[in-house]
Formats: sequence, C-alpha cells, structure tokens
Amino acid sequence: MKQNVASKFGQGLTPRQFVEGMTKNQQAFESWYEKFAWTDESDREYFESLNHRDDLRVLILAADWCGDVVRNVPVVFRILETAGIKTEVLILEENQDVMDNFLTMGGRSVPIVIFADTGGYVLGHWGPRPEHVQSLMREFKQQNPDREAADYEGKITEVRKAMGQAYGEGTESHAVIAKELRSLISGF
Repeated sequence: MKQNVASKFGQGLTPRQFVEGMTKNQQAFESWYEKFAWTDESDREYFESLNHRDDLRVLILAADWCGDVVRNVPVVFRILETAGIKTEVLILEENQDVMDNFLTMGGRSVPIVIFADTGGYVLGHWGPRPEHVQSLMREFKQQNPDREAADYEGKITEVRKAMGQAYGEGTESHAVIAKELRSLISGF
C-alpha cells in the first residue's frame, strides 16, 4: 500500500515561516540560500517546466539544529521555488509519526523531502543528504554497527569530517542536489 501524507497538508510551515522561526543556524541557512545559483541551464529549464504541473506537493521534515538541514534545505527551497511546487516544512520533533515512515538506516535523519500527489500519496523522497555524502555514512554504519563500542565516537567524528569534505568548500553540492531531485521527479 502506498503511503499517504494528505493529513499533513496545511499543517506545516511555509519556507519563509520556517526560516523566520529558526532559533539556531538562521544566518548560515540564509547564507546558503543566497549563494544558490544554477550551474546547469538544462536543470534550471527542467525545474521551470514544472510550473505547469499542479499535481505535486512537497513536505520537508526538518530541524533548525541539523547541519544537513542548514546545508541542503536552502538549495531545495530554491529549486522548488523555481519549479513552483507547493512546499511545507514539518518540524521533526512535532512530526515523529511522519518521520518514522522515512527512517534512514533505521535512524531519524533530516532533511527528508517528501514528494506526493495532490491526494497525498507519496511518490518518492530525497534526503537526508546528497548520495555521494550519504554513502560515507552508509559505509560507516555497515562497518561500525555497535554504537557502544569504545572507538565509536572517534570514528563517527572522523566520518562526519569526511562528509563535510565531501560537501566541498562552497556550493559544489548544489548542482548535485538539483540533479538528484531532477532524476527523482522525472520518474513521477
């Protein structure tokens, strides 16, 4: 059975309300938002072409304390603005019921960008981070399943550092996110 999130439509925050309500990382979030620029004209044109579709809705599970939210959601906001897709943000702590349907390797990782049709049926989702960054965490979790191991904290600190490097110094990951979202939406 396909998942349905229709009961959450109209319950979330607009992107602007989310940003204005941030108590952590607001400046960094806004900085990433301002830095976004299309690097691939065909991607920009693709997302602009979606303005003619009125059958898609997006819910984004997010929390302002999360580094991946601060890094990725501004890019997602800019892309979805270009596409003209109605978008709402669901605060993680207030929407555990939804979060528990979109776990990442058994954990609650955000952001999760949920694409649904107007009836609320989930078509697909993206997140919590670009695949080339997420693959580092996936490999770490496979090699380090015991969170109680004596060296776990040291190793997770190292993988988080590697993930930061994988994101790059600047906006390199923005084009990657655009391509991943384009690939996902193209399947709907």
